[in-house]
Amino acid sequence: MKLKTNSKGLQGFLEIPKDKSISHRSIMFGSIAEGVTEIHNFLHAKDCLSTINALKALGVEIKDTGSIIYVYGKGFKGLKKPKAPVDMGNSGTTIRLLSGILAGSDFKVTLFGDASLSKRPMNRILLPLQKMGVIASGINNTEFLPLSILGTKNLKPLYYQMKVASAQVKSALLFAALQAQGESVILEKEITRNHTEEMIKQFGGQIHFQGKEIRLTGPQNLKGQKVVIPGDISSAAFFMVAGLIIPNSKIKLTNVGLNETRTGIIDVIKTMGGKIIVNSYKGQDQKSGDIVVETSDLKAVEISGAIIPRLIDELPIIALLATQAQGVTVIKNAEELKVKESNRIDTLACELQKLGADITPTNDGLIIRGKTKLHGGKVSSHGDHRIGMVLQIAALLVYDAQVKLERSEAIATSFPTFFESLLAISK
Repeated sequence: MKLKTNSKGLQGFLEIPKDKSISHRSIMFGSIAEGVTEIHNFLHAKDCLSTINALKALGVEIKDTGSIIYVYGKGFKGLKKPKAPVDMGNSGTTIRLLSGILAGSDFKVTLFGDASLSKRPMNRILLPLQKMGVIASGINNTEFLPLSILGTKNLKPLYYQMKVASAQVKSALLFAALQAQGESVILEKEITRNHTEEMIKQFGGQIHFQGKEIRLTGPQNLKGQKVVIPGDISSAAFFMVAGLIIPNSKIKLTNVGLNETRTGIIDVIKTMGGKIIVNSYKGQDQKSGDIVVETSDLKAVEISGAIIPRLIDELPIIALLATQAQGVTVIKNAEELKVKESNRIDTLACELQKLGADITPTNDGLIIRGKTKLHGGKVSSHGDHRIGMVLQIAALLVYDAQVKLERSEAIATSFPTFFESLLAISK
């Protein structure tokens, strides 16, 4: 696919696609709650549709009207043995969280996915679930898909110190803990996005968290709710960065989710000297607001430590931002980038180097030297939606040359209207 280049500036406003993390969880919580859950602003992207299809395969009635989704939950006990192995598509969120949901079911399920998902590590959920009494393993006793899961009605509570900072792992264990007989304690390595904890409370559950310690006593029964999903800051991030680095640009992004465990990119932009204004909405269940960005002179920064989980999905586009900042930007403690849809450390460095960026991969991050003029070239998403979107934003900085992207279809995983949105604000 030939990408848009030679941008003369980006102007206007965009409503960003709805939050992917909350969309996944809204279907899951509706499925394990009792009664009807009404979901507004669901993200109809491939990953989120994998979650709908998986829960349908497990016997949950889900009605999608296009504008509202109704989930007719019957509690954990309403889940039924599927007739065949269940397809997770490319969605790491679906398979990891669903494994926790299945921990308390007394039937065997096989979960499989595409080639990319089949390379992603699953021991991070399998090992703690096994401690709770779940019989679970990957193919040929490895940690890789397809997974075989046989839960138990006598699920044991868990005391677990997490080895990785991962909201997916934490959420899987919380779903299991909701079904366990007694108090479970989870100690996070670093505080990660807290949508699961917030939705447990929203659906009538009891959970206690202080700092990195989470306590939950099971078993619990949840009740169906109305869920209104805000825009996804991870999708907004691409246009936030575009507005900062493309000359003659000023963009307003409306109804963006502003959960404090997800706003690390805003902190980084401010530290780099970016012109950004955030106006929060008041009185909503899910924190959200408008974000305005405009072309800025940027300076390099070090990104490491506790902020990493607050911007892990935004690091690829932050790396591009750093190519247009004065000085050397260093990203550390970001090993989790290696186990996403691609090894995002190596993939990002390889593809941006093809366009002239001075970027070096390390064991746990990247070193980016700016400010760099980019040039044309042939690049690939490697089947990774976020890499594909980074490369299109990078192409806007290329003048008098072409940029061609292989495997552009991966972008539909999280942002089906990405290219249309870009055209809507392009001069």
